Amino acid sequence: MVRWIVIGSVAAVAFTVYALVDLFMTQSPRVRAFPKPVWIAVVVALPIIGPILWLVVGKAKKGPPKRTVPGRAPDDDPGFLGSIDKESSDERIRRLEEELRKLDEEENPPGGDTEGDQDTPPKTS
Repeated sequence: MVRWIVIGSVAAVAFTVYALVDLFMTQSPRVRAFPKPVWIAVVVALPIIGPILWLVVGKAKKGPPKRTVPGRAPDDDPGFLGSIDKESSDERIRRLEEELRKLDEEENPPGGDTEGDQDTPPKTS
């Protein structure tokens, strides 16, 4: 009979030590129900029931719950839209048309013969 009491006591101490080590190694976001110091007190004060409670109730199975934030497309983000809307679209169109006009004038000077220029390759120096 004494042998079973000794074996049971060693098993209870080993189980409590296992639960305490597991409790110390568990990251705080995974601890449920109570803070870690309360769980330490429960595991130490209640030799068999405390470690069972810790493993069943106190420790979350997975990591902390992930809060999924739906992704935002750039056109849904007011901050992004505000950063690109420095100039109005009319001003941008006028500026681009002016740039195109200048490029056309550089390629085809006014009064020059534009006939046949499109088929000849550009001259290299």
